[in-house]
Amino acid sequence: MSDIVIFGAGGRAGRAITAEARTRGHRVTAAVRDPARHTGLATDGVHLVRGDVTDAQGVPALVRGHAAAVHAVSPFSGPEQGLAGLDPDFFVKAADALLGSGVPRLLLIGLFANLRDARGGLVMDDPAAFPTELRPFATAHTAGLDRLRTRTTATDWLMLTPPARLDPAGLRTGHYRIGGETTPPEPAHLSYADLAVAVIDEIETPRHHHTRVSIFN
Repeated sequence: MSDIVIFGAGGRAGRAITAEARTRGHRVTAAVRDPARHTGLATDGVHLVRGDVTDAQGVPALVRGHAAAVHAVSPFSGPEQGLAGLDPDFFVKAADALLGSGVPRLLLIGLFANLRDARGGLVMDDPAAFPTELRPFATAHTAGLDRLRTRTTATDWLMLTPPARLDPAGLRTGHYRIGGETTPPEPAHLSYADLAVAVIDEIETPRHHHTRVSIFN
């Protein structure tokens, strides 16, 4: 049994990861920006707290004593939301706060747009594959990944990047495949439940270290 802090526990990925962690007997600190909106998370074995993943002072205090942290926060939930108010440094600030926290193991949820396609270019650079209007979000996410790669840290981090089609209603199969820096073969898909399985697998038995991989079924 481990203590795991999950930033963004109120989102789709965060809820799935919280549920998977509890199923396996781990204790969870569920960090959300507004606890009043997520009171249903506070069940047996889940401690609901206020937490901002970009807070360089608050994150170390929040993760102290935890074996692992999960970053499942996104400032952008979909095209209908628009990009007004997007902080281009959001993911860089989050990476700095988490890497400076001293947490031993860090799992982060990646973005399909900064995988490389069959021609070697980034998906986000191909207007036919990724909407141009969403490129600022992909650029911000990529900046966070670059910070992870370049900062010297004792934290053992791993970014798991799901395919573009991440199914909120998909069943938990317990199976998934791990790829590299390129897009997985089509038709790649994954459920949030199986993404959660992979996250907790990598916390229980770390297999990939200081890198980013793709994950798909």
